[in-house]
Amino acid sequence: MQFFRSINKVEAMTFDLDDTLYNNDPIIRRAEKALEAHIAKHHQHAAALSASDWLSLKRAAIAKDKRLASDMGQLRRAVLTAALSNTAPDKITTQLEKEGELTEAVEACFNCFYDARSDFTLAKDVHNALKAVSKSLPIVGITNGNVNAEKIGIDSYFDTILHASTSRPMKPAQHMFDEAAARLNVAPKHILHVGDNIIKDVYGAINAGYQAAWFACNRPMTLHNEPVSVLPHVALNNLSELTHFL
Repeated sequence: MQFFRSINKVEAMTFDLDDTLYNNDPIIRRAEKALEAHIAKHHQHAAALSASDWLSLKRAAIAKDKRLASDMGQLRRAVLTAALSNTAPDKITTQLEKEGELTEAVEACFNCFYDARSDFTLAKDVHNALKAVSKSLPIVGITNGNVNAEKIGIDSYFDTILHASTSRPMKPAQHMFDEAAARLNVAPKHILHVGDNIIKDVYGAINAGYQAAWFACNRPMTLHNEPVSVLPHVALNNLSELTHFL
């Protein structure tokens, strides 16, 4: 553990999920492969789309509704709807139907990805750290992703988990940090946010008046390799060091 700033009494914590509690990249790659297999089996035209085609649909959806950049679930549904209906990028719609054969097909694809995306087991030391913290302090999750916390077995540790969406701009925007502080009923200066991303988590937290603990489980923690604009309050060697603040 390395301190860069003095720390106020910690009365609550917030946690990023992806790449803080688990290495997210291989999980997402595996989920993408599962979705590709499902589409190849059930949707011949969409299966013929190239990576560039999929990217064009994604960019077109975000251009149509910039809020989708913060909502991975709704963005994926919009792109799948266009791909399965053979809709060109310039004709894409972000107003999705709530029923019908196309909607059912899109939801089947989405659920295939979502189930695979949340199909993994956390390391025992992560569970131990979250359990120890949650017994002493209230904790809230703040994530730009959409992992199923119940399926991976962490929901019981958190008072709530906030996911970025069309109404909750993703970190480093201040919105979710403010919402978490309001739900916790704790002043931001007494909240320690734990996350891996120097911009989204460390800068985002400090900009919102929080204290920031930097921890990345997916890469060497070397600050000169990171896009540092502000230093965290503390860099952790492992999540179990959080018990120091209880």
